[in-house]
Amino acid sequence: MAGLIPWRSRGEVDRFRSEIDRMFDDFFTWSPFSRSYGVEEWMPAVDMSETAKEIIVNAEVPGIDANNIDISLNGRLLTIKGERKQDQEEKGENYHRIERRYGSFSRSLELPADVNGDKVTATYKDGVLKVNLPKAKEQSVKKIEVKAS
Repeated sequence: MAGLIPWRSRGEVDRFRSEIDRMFDDFFTWSPFSRSYGVEEWMPAVDMSETAKEIIVNAEVPGIDANNIDISLNGRLLTIKGERKQDQEEKGENYHRIERRYGSFSRSLELPADVNGDKVTATYKDGVLKVNLPKAKEQSVKKIEVKAS
């Protein structure tokens, strides 16, 4: 029985590693003069999936106007930027708790395959941004004959 080791899914290990990476990033980039001093920055949750024909990225960005979202593609690097603006405070309204996060974000994801940048589409519905990235056709290897002179 001593040889039995509990099985853990790979997802737990990946989540733990991501959390450790985030903590190191936060530790080494923290500055008392940074914009976010005292306020934790927010980052939208992202899911990336792949089919035989395309890569699909879903990002949770509730409360953001679609016109305030910028998507760019540079090779295999997809970048999503945006800003969630804080509502104007009402006069006479005293806040006891503010848990919603505001401000700009930038999220870059490395794609697992080459995509056709001309055919990328993005839709925004119910606070979820969906980016469809059709895969590029695989380049076939062309044999080049060497001629002796």
